[in-house]
Amino acid sequence: MKKGKIGIFDSGYGGLTVMRSIVDVLPGFDFVYLGDNARAPYGNRSFETVYQYTLESVNWLFDQGCELVVLACNTASAKALRQIQQIDLPKRSDNKRVLGVIRPSTESIGRYTKTGVVGIMGTVGTVKSETYPTEIARFFPSLRVEQEACPMWVYLVEHNQREGVGAEYFVKLHLDRILSRNPQIDTILLACTHYPLLEKTLNKCIPSNVRLVSQGRIVAESLNAYLNRHPEIRNILGSGASRSFFTTDDTLTFEAQASIFFGDSVRVKHVQIG
Repeated sequence: MKKGKIGIFDSGYGGLTVMRSIVDVLPGFDFVYLGDNARAPYGNRSFETVYQYTLESVNWLFDQGCELVVLACNTASAKALRQIQQIDLPKRSDNKRVLGVIRPSTESIGRYTKTGVVGIMGTVGTVKSETYPTEIARFFPSLRVEQEACPMWVYLVEHNQREGVGAEYFVKLHLDRILSRNPQIDTILLACTHYPLLEKTLNKCIPSNVRLVSQGRIVAESLNAYLNRHPEIRNILGSGASRSFFTTDDTLTFEAQASIFFGDSVRVKHVQIG
């Protein structure tokens, strides 16, 4: 009997933008979302801490009946995914899977650029990990990559300061920095799931010849393709179109933010992890 669920994990709210795209592409599946808001942000934490927090959250989602978990968090994907896939999952006997958001993005980014120069905007942790340049080089060796850490952007989004003078200042600051390092950049990947919420401000500040790429649709289409390649996973997933949301922090705050990030009102439950 089909009963498995798809878990979506993020350190906070940003993964809801990815979940929105995944639900749109795969509307019939059952989903469980977990936001580790009590321990967010992950961006400035060490590799060891991010790995520990991510593994605890993944195991919790497995306990809820998830057969596959998507790390809808660039920092967790950069700092924890490989260790979970190579060390922790092989110890299990139940064939659970964990995927991230970085590989789908790096597999496709080369198709968007004409100049062969792309920019990566992400958290401090994602940029310091050097994961994006390393992965992009595997698929598009000739591509040139510039990175820029934008530590204030998550704060702007989560504190409802997505537009206005303050948002424009910090958005323009980081765009100017990355574009000044290489004016040939014609494609910028928003390598944090919060950043699509800054789209209006970004579009006001970015040159018309530079294309913004968000991860949601890329990850959703990649997941659909993955399930088509792995019918043994697709066939054990439930088809009740259920949506469950959990947070490790305040539920009322999460519900208010979810209406912005996910686009629909949700009911969320509190859970203690770690």
